[in-house]
Amino acid sequence: MAQQYPPFIWHNGAIKPWAEATVHVMAHALHYGSSVFEGIRCYETSKGPAIFRLTDHNKRLFHSAKIYDIALPYSIDDINAACRAIVKANGFQQCYLRPIAFRGLGGFGLSAQTPTDVAVACWDMGAYLGAGVLEAGIDACVSSWQRFAPNTIPAGAKAGGNYLSGQLVAREARRLGFGEGIALASTGLLSEGAGENLFLVFDGALHTTPVSAALLNGITRNTLITLARTHGIEVVERDIPREYLYLCDELFMCGTAAEITPIRSVDGKPVGAGKPGPLTHRLQELFFGLFDGRTEDRWGWLEPL
Repeated sequence: MAQQYPPFIWHNGAIKPWAEATVHVMAHALHYGSSVFEGIRCYETSKGPAIFRLTDHNKRLFHSAKIYDIALPYSIDDINAACRAIVKANGFQQCYLRPIAFRGLGGFGLSAQTPTDVAVACWDMGAYLGAGVLEAGIDACVSSWQRFAPNTIPAGAKAGGNYLSGQLVAREARRLGFGEGIALASTGLLSEGAGENLFLVFDGALHTTPVSAALLNGITRNTLITLARTHGIEVVERDIPREYLYLCDELFMCGTAAEITPIRSVDGKPVGAGKPGPLTHRLQELFFGLFDGRTEDRWGWLEPL
């Protein structure tokens, strides 16, 4: 099925038809991966459409740009306004948003000084890893590709070039018939999924890998840690060996796109009972409850259009 594109996109300060948001083939980012971006969801709530943690996402966009020395010609408020404007322009009640900033046309060397182009797109997105996976879970595998070592590529930046690693992990998993891949860090310890953070459950407590394990400190990850601790669920951040993927009681991935996706097996070995477990369901209830009113938004995470 062909991708259905929305009519409008925000590009360099203006809303324009989707097809008119073009980039030169010699743009710096196309050759060197010099882009930073965010993935954000807008949810339909009882009070109307709301963008989930919009400001937090765009703060991270600016942090990523700072790491890569990409000068942004707009403020966070400007990008927030652009996100709201493009959702309204396309008439969405819920959607996925993609703000992106990248080095454009202006020079050909690695350190070339170029203008920074900025765009915000949005489109309809269901369950990222396929229909029904939020309920049934997926089968995952540990990839043969490891994450980058410390002080090589900064995992804390959400940069386009960083996702070459995730592409290798994800495409290998699909080729082998799995729903998603899991990567180890250069230490041989657990890192994260191809584009998602991981949580393991042991004896009713959530365990997750630390930011030092070559992973992006996900906003959904932070959301779940906050929700869990607020509701009396223990959270442990620690180094985790690969084999604990096979020994945990429950396992799930999380991220803006993946939301909370249970993992029912790893490398053909069932996780727990081989189906989503009670604590995974509880975290799903707390998370999705933010949007239907079951969970109180104490933190101002829902930012209305």
